[in-house]
Amino acid sequence: MSPSITQPDVQAALGAAKQFLFAQRVEEGHWEGKLSTSALSTATAISALEQVRQCGTSASLRFTQVYSQASAADGAHSKFKSVPDLLSHTIQRASRWLVAQQNSDGGFGDTDRSHSNIATTYLVRAALKMTALDQEHLAASQAAAEYTARQGGWEGLRQRYGKDKTFVVPIMSNCALAGMIDWRKISPLPFEAAWLPQSWYRLAKMPVVSYAIPALVAIGQAQHFHAPSANPLLRGLRNAARRPTLRVLEKMQPASGGYLEATPLTSFVLMNLASMGLAHLPVAVNCLRFLLDSMLVADGETGREQGAVSHQPQTQIPNHEDGSWPIDTNLATWVTGLSLVALGRENKLAVGLSSERCTPDLQASCVSEHDSESSTQCFPECIPQRFPQCIPHRVVRWLIDCQHTQTHPFTGAQPGGWGWTDLSGAVPDADDTPGAILALQSLDLDDPKWSRLRREVHSAIGGGLLWLCDLQNSDGGMPTFCKGWGQLPFDRSGIDLTAHALRAVSSAMKDYSNVAAANPRTPTKARLDRLIARGRDYIERRQRPDGSWLPLWFGNQDELDEENPIYGTSKVLLAYAELGWGDSPAAVAGTQYLVQSQNADGGWGGGSSVAYPAVTAAQMQSDRDIQIGDRSAICSTTEETALAVESLALLEIQAGRRPLGKPSIIRGVSWLANHARPECYEHSWPIGFYFAKLWYHERLYPSIFSVAALATVAQGEESADAGEQNRLTKPQK
Repeated sequence: MSPSITQPDVQAALGAAKQFLFAQRVEEGHWEGKLSTSALSTATAISALEQVRQCGTSASLRFTQVYSQASAADGAHSKFKSVPDLLSHTIQRASRWLVAQQNSDGGFGDTDRSHSNIATTYLVRAALKMTALDQEHLAASQAAAEYTARQGGWEGLRQRYGKDKTFVVPIMSNCALAGMIDWRKISPLPFEAAWLPQSWYRLAKMPVVSYAIPALVAIGQAQHFHAPSANPLLRGLRNAARRPTLRVLEKMQPASGGYLEATPLTSFVLMNLASMGLAHLPVAVNCLRFLLDSMLVADGETGREQGAVSHQPQTQIPNHEDGSWPIDTNLATWVTGLSLVALGRENKLAVGLSSERCTPDLQASCVSEHDSESSTQCFPECIPQRFPQCIPHRVVRWLIDCQHTQTHPFTGAQPGGWGWTDLSGAVPDADDTPGAILALQSLDLDDPKWSRLRREVHSAIGGGLLWLCDLQNSDGGMPTFCKGWGQLPFDRSGIDLTAHALRAVSSAMKDYSNVAAANPRTPTKARLDRLIARGRDYIERRQRPDGSWLPLWFGNQDELDEENPIYGTSKVLLAYAELGWGDSPAAVAGTQYLVQSQNADGGWGGGSSVAYPAVTAAQMQSDRDIQIGDRSAICSTTEETALAVESLALLEIQAGRRPLGKPSIIRGVSWLANHARPECYEHSWPIGFYFAKLWYHERLYPSIFSVAALATVAQGEESADAGEQNRLTKPQK
């Protein structure tokens, strides 16, 4: 028995998803999202703070000025008489939070919804041992030790990451600082390679990924300090390389102090510098400032001022009530881009003034003077039910301002790309750049009053297109950050990145004349056509025999290999639908894979670990009515179900068919409608990867993906109705 779903049902679910999504905006009108708390991040931060605390006076004196300024601004922290007191309090608070995250098997997972893994568990053990809190939490420490032993110990840790040293060596260095392993048993990192010109890095065959150079330098130097090479020539070279590579660390460090805005990477740098007695260096003090700024407070927000474009150093010490750290400060640019594209699925998004409440009446009477664009006010109370498609122009300007306009010191990336956040630690990449281009393309800027803003949008898009063309690898795929770093998995071309880039380029080419007129550096149509052709060839060469594709930056922890073919296949099919390739053999095989992978509950993805708040009896019966295949023990996720529905629906629309004429889409939409509630949207699941298979979940993914899927279905049904109405009213010959 198949569930029934009507257009009003779709609209009701879409309205609920939109209402939730609009409510998540920050005061400026864009979205910041909320990343999961992370036991892994918290463990590394504890170890870093402890190493600084052990350095004593020199580090404290360096940080005292920043600390004193913060204390003067925030009297709540006057109880801390010194930096060591602050660090001790923070470590105690964080350790209590950390121990409370232990899973029943004795291990620790990356997030509060993650399976245990050997990497995070080793880091927790190191943090507790280094701080001498392992005796205070004796039972937890013993259970964690038993877990790592069952997982194969050090050899099990090495096997998890293979030849990629990006994460395994930092983890083992943390454990060495805690006295758990001898430094000589850890593969040395050739930090002297960072002495080379940055443009040569990709030729040096480094054992870490392109975005881990700060870890290479700090950990490599610590290895040289604690266990120098027996080779006198190599030892001499590394002695000579210390100062120059420390300057590399300084050059790469953003104003916030946090490398990539990431707690783990910044913590690894700080703890290793401090272990050499270098916690007094400005680069280390800035790392410490970042960690204290980014610790989560009681409501789950960071101590950093929320909602501001922050390219300047922060000095605010947060109220340490939560006691944990996320993996990164936020994904503001990424989730804002995704939100705008999702909201623009039905119709292009109208842009409204930011000085007043956005209502239909205001939209109809917007003044046409360009000076009106300069308002610094915003309208956080815009009511989506009354005028859901109005986006404040300030958000558009914010997104344009997130584009990097200078050569980036971290990766050497040329201007034109976007990173994942507006904060100073972001680095331009091949997922956020297409996301921003598609978001800007989703805006309705045809009104003459937006002529100046329209030119700025087109110019930004042209710069983004050039950036993508320059980044494309020789295999036709798109890497994340740097071209030509193909040695390690997370530096190689990615299916999800390439599909996203094809969508962005194809969308922008529909408005090519305006884009090229606004930015003379826009690539030629011929070059963009080549990018698309080479990208398609790369994607089709990477299709698996079962018709699926695997993404680079997303996974499924309930799958044995932790891969997520639902995400990868959905993203490719979305690109194929938008580019008109829906009837190609590759798309047909991918579609068949998705349909056959649908779970018994009507959704996609997920697994045995997934659980949502209880639904009503009628909804439970609806789920039971959807029985296909042998996947009855699996609970789907909102994220993966929405992605599959969106891609399948768009393929049907492009083929001239109703989305709700396909049984698999009906079942998927029914699942989404049954879970169209705030408590379900707030229950995001760890499908994202950060760094090297470090899991995260993002609070906005369920609502963003649901809006995109349901809006696609709604738009398809409305178009089909309009087509039928036209046929009925068309005069007969």
